[in-house]
Parts: sequence; structure tokens; C-alpha cells
Amino acid sequence: RRDIIPKATFEQLMGSAGIGPDTTVILYGDNNNWFAAWAFWQLKIYGHKDVRLMNGGRKKWIAEGRELSLEAPKLPAKTYTANDPDFSIRAFLPEAQNASAQRTAQLVDVRSQQEYSGEILAPPGLPETCQRGGHIPGAASIPWGKACNEDGTFKSVEELRQLYGGAGFTGEKPVIAYCRIGERSSHTWFVLKYLLGYGNVKNYDGSWTEWGNLVAAPIEKP
Repeated sequence: RRDIIPKATFEQLMGSAGIGPDTTVILYGDNNNWFAAWAFWQLKIYGHKDVRLMNGGRKKWIAEGRELSLEAPKLPAKTYTANDPDFSIRAFLPEAQNASAQRTAQLVDVRSQQEYSGEILAPPGLPETCQRGGHIPGAASIPWGKACNEDGTFKSVEELRQLYGGAGFTGEKPVIAYCRIGERSSHTWFVLKYLLGYGNVKNYDGSWTEWGNLVAAPIEKP
């Protein structure tokens, strides 16, 4: 479907993992929590209350020499009832188009500079791609990784304010973040919404894989 997990499947997945509606869920992953942030965003779409990112992800955990295990925990299944999806944190194509054409929201492209310029279509080794390179007209380039320190942790709030505020993203206007398939933009969405407290931030998970395959879609290159 090229879509997020449906509600019923989400409920089954959570329950089978021993997660209930009141369970604290801590997410972590590689690449400074790319996909952990994507999972966080999807849990929030279905209304899970207490979900967190482990600051620094697996990179910092390993660098600190912490314990690792090869065992998968066996937890008793639970019944999970999700909320109806909250799409106030998700942007679909028409909203991204309006943001570009009418400036109804600020667009931030969080991909690499090479992707933003159209030099490459996708990061090396990642198959989901597009027919054309470039970026959505009017979108600013702030690569997602600029929000992270070398050890994988998030930069300080003051540093993040300088990074995004210096590019005109102050939280006064709605913001739509996008990347290639929505995982890196989930990371930026998390930073803007939860670390900087911006009130109206959405993740356009269709991102460049959708926009870059549209017939006659307007595209900019530096």
C-alpha cells in the first residue's frame, strides 16, 4: 500500500509484543535513531501516551561498552486498543503541494545536500527511489544529521534553536518536514515538536519517493 500500518494490524503488533496502552515504550535504533523516530511518529499517530527515544541510540550504547544480548524476550501478549489515527501530525500530498504553491506552511528538506540538489536520487544502497532529482519548490535544506552530536545524541536546545531558527524556522508558522520515504523527516519532526516545542509540525511521509515520481510535478534545483 505504500502506507503506514493499519490500525487493526498496529493493535495486533503491539499486543503480541506485550505492549498495552499504558506501557512505557522506549525506542532505539541505528543511524542516530532514524527508524526509531519513524516508529515513535507512528505510535503517536495511534495515540500511544508514553513513548520515548533513547538518546544516542545503539551507537552510544555500544560506544559506552554497555551489555548486549542475543536473546529475544518472551513477554505475555496483551490486548491493545489504539485510538483512531491522528493525522494532525501527518501531511499528505495535497497539503505539501499547497505549502509549496501557496506558502501555507514552511517546508524543510532533511535529506543530504546531494539529494536536495538532485545530484543523487537516494542514499547509496537504499532502493526506494524516484524518477527525478531535486527538491520541492520553496523547501529549505536542513539535513537531519545536523541536529545530532558526534556520539548520536541530540544537540542542546539552544544549538537546535540556532540551527532551525537561523534558517527561519521559529515555530510561528506550520512546518512540514520531508525526506525520501519519511524516516529521516520523522527525526526532524521529533526535534521540532518535542525538543523545541513547535506547535504545528507534520511529517510528509510520502516525501521525495512520491513527489519525485509525480507527472509534471514542479521541482527545483540549486
